[in-house]
Amino acid sequence: MQKWWKKVLTAAVCSVCFVSVGLNVQAAGKESKIETGVTVGNIDVSGMSISEAESAVEAFVDSLRNVPITLRLEGGQDTVGTAGELGITWENDGALEEAAMLGKRGNIVQRYKALADLKKDGQNYPLRISFQGDVLDSILNSLGETYDQEAVEASLTKTESGFQIADGQTGHVLDVEKSKEAILNYLQTSWDYGNASIDLVVTVDEPKGNTETLNKVKDVLGTCTTGYKSSGPSRVTNIKTGCGHINGITLYPGEQCSVLDLITPFSVDNGYELAGSYLNGQVVNSLGGGICQVSTTLYKAVLAAELQVDERSNHSMIVTYVKPSEDAAISESGGKDFKFTNNKEYPIYIEGTTSADKTITFTIYGVEDRPSNRKVEYISEVLETNVPPTEKIIPTGDPVGYVNVQSVHVGYKAQLWKVVTEDGVEVSREQVNSSSYAAVPRTASVGTATADPNAAAQIQAAIATGSIDYVKSVAGALAAQQAAAAAGQPVGGEIGVTEDNGTGATDG
Repeated sequence: MQKWWKKVLTAAVCSVCFVSVGLNVQAAGKESKIETGVTVGNIDVSGMSISEAESAVEAFVDSLRNVPITLRLEGGQDTVGTAGELGITWENDGALEEAAMLGKRGNIVQRYKALADLKKDGQNYPLRISFQGDVLDSILNSLGETYDQEAVEASLTKTESGFQIADGQTGHVLDVEKSKEAILNYLQTSWDYGNASIDLVVTVDEPKGNTETLNKVKDVLGTCTTGYKSSGPSRVTNIKTGCGHINGITLYPGEQCSVLDLITPFSVDNGYELAGSYLNGQVVNSLGGGICQVSTTLYKAVLAAELQVDERSNHSMIVTYVKPSEDAAISESGGKDFKFTNNKEYPIYIEGTTSADKTITFTIYGVEDRPSNRKVEYISEVLETNVPPTEKIIPTGDPVGYVNVQSVHVGYKAQLWKVVTEDGVEVSREQVNSSSYAAVPRTASVGTATADPNAAAQIQAAIATGSIDYVKSVAGALAAQQAAAAAGQPVGGEIGVTEDNGTGATDG
């Protein structure tokens, strides 16, 4: 009986000891010693305090800063740097604190087991190094600037003797994000801390088209010619310039063409001059005035070729070189563009030319796959005509004698129909677009500035009649009188009176 009590007593005492020890275990401080058998990466931190272990790890990481790292690009364009230049860093992620607690946590049995396992197998914590993302981005972007090369598509050039084919060129672009991921993945998971060589990720872009395909592009799919015989020199220049920017385009299947992108900016450096264009119901001078005749002529050729029209706008006022709803306006500030897509199975080639007798022609070449008995016609239908019944006079701060007249613009509502026939029999009729053109009365801008009260009264009285022709006669007479008085000569002729008939003026 006595022995049994001794056993019970001994067990009770041990139990109290276990509880007591467990209650007294505290978190490891900076000077807590790490048990034998603990490594961080390949650094043995046995017997070190947390502070000493931190210093050891930092010293090791610092020794890696001069290790060469080669970034390899296709084509032998390797770049050699160092781990330090890649922004190598290390931050204690709690591994050292965890290591310092080995064999010090739990009751005596748990602690004993942890120390036994440590003695037998050791404990390794990964050395978690990182690299500065913004540094890697900067390095890779800099490499891309010198390495990147866009693919050059094979293209056509039409000459007097036929088409010439220019071979394409393969493009390659450094993929910054995927290359950054490859660098970090290697250095953080596979690097043995020696000289490293890492392949960067490159996207290869093969050129479209080849000689065999482009040799088939020889059929006329659609063409259109418009004239501009009444245009002045500046408008003629703008039409030639715009046509030249579009001429020679090769468009592959599925590719979209934005005419605005091709012909802008409207600047002197880009070949444009001041000429008449439409703005808020008025004809004004602007750089590139007349460019809409270029886009309109191309629009009709695109329709004839039956390409896919993605975006088209009509002019604010009617134009005279095509029928209503056959136009395509361009306006950089007004957001008007003409866009179309090559919906054919083969590439198309766009030829644009101007002639000495003031005509512009666009011809679209491709591979004709439409049946020979199938014909397409586009019909303009005017739904409504609006002729302004009155004239409009606008007084300005110009000198008395100045009169600028803009002719009447009849308003229209119209729509365009596509009619398809086979063997002369209509098989389909669909509406292509609808257009609305503003009606603008004959308008005169009349100068009223003068120091002569009598002249001011006469021009105001003339304006009050509402008759542009009468205003023109009074303004002309007053200008002639002032000129004669200044020169000491007899009165005669009209001075400063002009009239714009609006022919050929366009938006843009």
